Amino acid sequence: MVASGIAMADVDGLEITRILTDSDLDGVLSGAILLRRWPEAEVVFGHPGALKNGLYDDFINGETAICDLPYHSNCGLSIDHHLSNKPDSEGGVRVWESAPSAARVAANLLGHIIDLEDLSEALKWTDRLDGGRVTREEYLSEEPMVWIGRSIGVGEEVARTAMHLFSSGLTPYEISETNVIKDAIAQRKRENEILKIEIQERLEIVDRLAIVRMHGLGMRSNGYAVTAFAGDACDACLITHGDLGVSFGEEDGYPVSASFYTNSFLHKDGGIFNLTTLACRFDPDGGGHKDACGCRIKALEGSSVVDRDVTVEDIESNIEKWIDLWSKRI
Repeated sequence: MVASGIAMADVDGLEITRILTDSDLDGVLSGAILLRRWPEAEVVFGHPGALKNGLYDDFINGETAICDLPYHSNCGLSIDHHLSNKPDSEGGVRVWESAPSAARVAANLLGHIIDLEDLSEALKWTDRLDGGRVTREEYLSEEPMVWIGRSIGVGEEVARTAMHLFSSGLTPYEISETNVIKDAIAQRKRENEILKIEIQERLEIVDRLAIVRMHGLGMRSNGYAVTAFAGDACDACLITHGDLGVSFGEEDGYPVSASFYTNSFLHKDGGIFNLTTLACRFDPDGGGHKDACGCRIKALEGSSVVDRDVTVEDIESNIEKWIDLWSKRI
């Protein structure tokens, strides 16, 4: 059931000319669904932290739909499923549902207006991938949706191409065989071999929490890659990424951050600890789902956040305090 003050008649009459959506698989498929309803809309791919830091304020107005990202008070429609973004009450333009993906929320909202039957396979896999419901064997397989999801991070051109191909009605297999996506998948497969080596060299398991420090490498990893490598030795993982001295909005680099994931291969019905406890400990803009979330790494003096540039020592201090919180899970 969609928690929203928007009646179906109001949805039918909405005028959307701009779409701001996340650049991962869920955000891309959400954007594809909205484009099928509003094909002339301009699409911008965004990031939760950049949105909260005001970088898209000039883009967002009453005709802007925001998907799979935090709510903005000036938007005309907000579609989300992240627990940390759940509104306190129903009403307004916010459409929030406890669904495995934001794309599913978008489909539930607009399915009475547009035909989405051809997206059933894509929606099924996006639900499973975003909701931590794939097996280790499926993640390591040649399933097209798995590799489309992994390839989208290659760059905005790939994400935008995939979005338009989904919206046009191609099947996941057909999309995976198009030139842009096929090349991106091949690139990801090459990079995956390097990533495995980096994970192997950097993996540390402390009290069944797998920690991989990837900041400064210019590459990122999701939780699936780490937990697939660590296996049953961990219940969750903590991955650092990004670069010191970088802020949102800069063309090169990404602010030093952390992501937390439950080992969903082991804990198929949810993890043993609410990981947003870690993501929100120092960063008020941190959050996501209890089994998959993230935050900025903050400069600390003791256990207090201070206003200065983050250092290498701060990264280790954040990790140390997250481990301490994790140790209290039982």
